[in-house]
Amino acid sequence: MNLCQPATTSPSARQLLAAAQRHLGDGTNALPRLHTEGTLPHQGIRDQSIAAEKDWPVLRQAALAWRLSADPRYLQQVEAGLAAWTGTYQPDFNPIDETNLDQLIDTYTLTANALSPQTRAASQAFLRKLGNGYIAQIRQFHGSKGGKEINNWQSHRVKLVTMAAAALADHAMLEQAFQLFQQQVTDNLLPDGSVFDFRERDALHYVVYDLEPLVQAALAAKPYGGNWLTYTAPTGSSLVRSLDWLVPYANGQRSHQEFVHTRVKFDRDRANVGEAGYSGTWEPKSSNKLYWLAAQLDARYLPLARQLSPTPQDWIGACYLK
Repeated sequence: MNLCQPATTSPSARQLLAAAQRHLGDGTNALPRLHTEGTLPHQGIRDQSIAAEKDWPVLRQAALAWRLSADPRYLQQVEAGLAAWTGTYQPDFNPIDETNLDQLIDTYTLTANALSPQTRAASQAFLRKLGNGYIAQIRQFHGSKGGKEINNWQSHRVKLVTMAAAALADHAMLEQAFQLFQQQVTDNLLPDGSVFDFRERDALHYVVYDLEPLVQAALAAKPYGGNWLTYTAPTGSSLVRSLDWLVPYANGQRSHQEFVHTRVKFDRDRANVGEAGYSGTWEPKSSNKLYWLAAQLDARYLPLARQLSPTPQDWIGACYLK
C-alpha cells in the first residue's frame, strides 16, 4: 500500500521518463559499507559513499518509469539494482549514513509484486533487518533524552522504520513505528512549533532536516490508516504545528542567519571549508521538498510549495500529481 500512484498525465512524469531513459544503461555500484556522517569532503570513504548512493535515485526513477510505461527494461534495471544492494550492503544503523535508503525502499514498494521471487525475498529480508535493527537500537537508549537519541538522528530512524514497515505491510512493526513517531513528536518538537535541533544548532537547515523525515513517515503510514501529521503530544507539540512554525521563514516573511549560535563544532568546520548552507541567510527554497511532501497530507501547504518551486522534484510529481 502506497500513496504514490504514478500517472502519465503530469509534466513531472514526462520529465522522469526522459531522465530514466538516459540512465537505462547505468550499472550498479553497491558497497558493503557507506559512511558520510560527520565527514568533510574527501575524508574517509565519504566520496565513494556519495558516488555509490547515486544508484538509489536512479533505481527509484526506473521503478517509476516501469510503472508509467510498463517497459520491461526498467524492471530489469530495478531487479539488478535491488539484488546487488540487498546482497552486498550491510546496515550500520547510523541513520545519517542510511537516511537515503528511503529511495531504495520506494524502489521495492513500487515494484514488489513484479520482482522475481529471489529478489523479492532478499529485499524483504533486507527491509526486515533494517527496520528491526533500528527498533532494537532505539530500545537500547532506555528512555535517555540526550542529543542523538532525540535530535534529527531519531527523526531519520523513525522514517526508516516506518518506511520499512509500510513496504513490508508489517502491521506490528508499523505500530512500533507509530509509538516511536509519537515519542519523537514529544521529545523533539516543542510546543511553540520550533524543534530541539533549532535550539542546538541555530539553523533552519536542521528544522527542515528534522521535519522532512517525519513527513515521509506520515506519508508512508497514511494508507494504513491514521493521520500522523496532526497527532498532538501531551505537550501540545505536533508535526503540523512545527510545519506552520517554519512557514513565515519559508514564505519570506522572516529571515534567519544560519548557525550563528550553534553549539556544534562540526557546523563551524563545514562553514570554514565553504560548504554551502552552513553560513549566511537561510535559503527558503531549500524547504521545497518538505512542503511539496507535506502538501500531499494537507493541501494548505500547496500554495507555499508552488511558491518555493513551481514544480516538485520529478519523482514527487510522478507519484502524486495527476
